[in-house]
Amino acid sequence: MTGQERGEGVDTPLYRSEAELRSEIAGAKKIVVKFGSSSLTRSSGGVDRVRMDRYVEALEARMAAGSDVVVVSSGAIATGRKPLKMVTRPKDLATKQAAAAVGQVQLASNWSDSFERFERTVALILLTAGDTGDRDRARNAQRTIDRLRQLRVIPIINENDTVATSEMRFGDNDRLAALVAHLIGADALVLLSDVDGLFDRNPSDPGARFLSEVRSGKDLEGVLAGDGGPLGTGGMAAKVSAARLAARGGVPVLLTSADNIAPALAGDDVGTVFHPRPDKRLSAWKFWALYAADAEGVLRIDPGAMRAVTRGGTSLLPVGITGIDGEFHRGDIVEVIGPNGEAIGRGEVGYDADVLAGMIGRNTADLPVEQRRAVIHADYLSNYASRV
Repeated sequence: MTGQERGEGVDTPLYRSEAELRSEIAGAKKIVVKFGSSSLTRSSGGVDRVRMDRYVEALEARMAAGSDVVVVSSGAIATGRKPLKMVTRPKDLATKQAAAAVGQVQLASNWSDSFERFERTVALILLTAGDTGDRDRARNAQRTIDRLRQLRVIPIINENDTVATSEMRFGDNDRLAALVAHLIGADALVLLSDVDGLFDRNPSDPGARFLSEVRSGKDLEGVLAGDGGPLGTGGMAAKVSAARLAARGGVPVLLTSADNIAPALAGDDVGTVFHPRPDKRLSAWKFWALYAADAEGVLRIDPGAMRAVTRGGTSLLPVGITGIDGEFHRGDIVEVIGPNGEAIGRGEVGYDADVLAGMIGRNTADLPVEQRRAVIHADYLSNYASRV
């Protein structure tokens, strides 16, 4: 875990009890449930329908109790291996995309058939990192998901592996699930894998300690989280990162195994819960700007501007800027970097790069009237100090 991921330098707020948080997750009305490839597919490829049917039965029980459910499903590449007669997971991008193209059809068909037993209709939504990075496309995705829910249709969301490039990937569907949870204003996120919860090391190691809750980054000190297995791209490190991401946005998270889905959705004491920060739920815009938006450029600022920005409530003015990078335009999201190269935050810039280049380091009073507004207004500036 990095220092930023641990939340170093951030005061630990007062959290509710673990029992209260578990009760909140158990009563959540709008939940996102993420399934990993290893939970849905066989090691030889193809969908494991016996396990999928069991998962759907647990989801149906939760929906019958009054919750709306959005599913984030991995498994397209693993599903596509069987009809393509691939013995192992492909390694090159083109073959991965070909397997995903075949697998998405079969994966969606299996989800549809399984839910149809309960007269439920599903819809497949494929997203790329660019869809959440662009504000208009993110809003369109949000509207589509909300409308499907109003129509009592269950959204099945996956990364669009058939077109995503290595430079434009979520990296794993755990992060995608965290972004979707915040995008739709979910009340809880449930991350399901093949491990019962979070341990401080490989659970097969003697002496591995189980963590039933994570309140802040301090709880993760000394935790060794591994990479993904042969079927997927995630792993425990990706799940912890995604859980922390969702929690920073105010969404409580339960991390457990897919085998525990029924007790997990019923509110039993299973898995690891991640506490959201109760006093700092980020607005939808600030969460998007910090964690989903594509940054089009960089603003470098001096120590005085850094102090002002990190205190919060202060706009960024030209006098505090020491340099810029990138060909950004007014309204784009830019990174704000401190005097020693530290990441300060992100914001919506008020000027094109070529205009701002002539304003660097100048007092507002010395600028033309049309250039006397803030470079980044306080309302559109998010700093990383707000993270858990």
